[in-house]
Amino acid sequence: MMSKPRIPPLGSLRAFEASARLLSFRLAGDELGVTQSAISHRIAELETILGVKLFERLPRGVSLTDSGTLYYPYMRDAFEKIARGTALINRIGTADDLAIETYATFAIRWLIPRLTDFRKINPNLAIRIGTSQLDWELNIDSSDIGIIHTTRPERMNLHYRQLVKAQMCPVCSPAVAERITGDTDAKALGKVPRLALYTAPEDWGTWLDAAGITDTARTDTLKFDTYLAALQSALDGQGVVVAPDFLVQEDIKAGRLVAPFSLKVPQPGAWYMICRKERVGEARIKRFENWLADQFSRVTSS
Repeated sequence: MMSKPRIPPLGSLRAFEASARLLSFRLAGDELGVTQSAISHRIAELETILGVKLFERLPRGVSLTDSGTLYYPYMRDAFEKIARGTALINRIGTADDLAIETYATFAIRWLIPRLTDFRKINPNLAIRIGTSQLDWELNIDSSDIGIIHTTRPERMNLHYRQLVKAQMCPVCSPAVAERITGDTDAKALGKVPRLALYTAPEDWGTWLDAAGITDTARTDTLKFDTYLAALQSALDGQGVVVAPDFLVQEDIKAGRLVAPFSLKVPQPGAWYMICRKERVGEARIKRFENWLADQFSRVTSS
């Protein structure tokens, strides 16, 4: 049976990873809180153990040899996994709270108004919500779960629970709706300003194509980075915006917003709850996942 190769001392490997990433023994020493000489000693120790030269020592700094270039990605990934594992253990060890990360729009317009229901049945579980204005890459190592929209649910380390495939429709305030008459044509839309997301420029085009409208009467447009801002503009009577239906459902029921056209089109992709695969059976995550799925089932059936 082949024996396993000796794993070099962790301190030497850490010194190599930092030096390779920064291409400087001095900067690596500053990062690790040791002297440049200590870093140089640990690198020399590692080179002796491996029997290869990892760095070329230059008058100013260092460069990786072919062996060092080959070795670095393995060490980088190993330390990243250690960091992720440590963060994961820390999160699991905090069993009395649940950290959720999602878009600001989803948190404010949909999730937060419904959390009272979840807290009634989980009174001892504190909820921590982090938000982003971006079409975001979830920092899954510092949060327990995320709620995202994506067209590519394919990250291998993540569990995806589909929540809803949204429909898109134009909405506006009642006052703006009164200015729109006639069928879904460019002339009707040309009577009011159009609100849009520059982070989702395909929204209007998708709806207009489905409506068979040639976009020749484009009006001056206000552009926003989030649905949250665009919908607030619509509520303030500044124009009409295309948005996912479940984000405006309550406003339409209350009469704050109006859908002036009957046509809805599918939003590309879907909305998902995600977590790391190894945590999918964790009790607090499972409770929230089931509650979330139930909430969306009520939305889609109403």
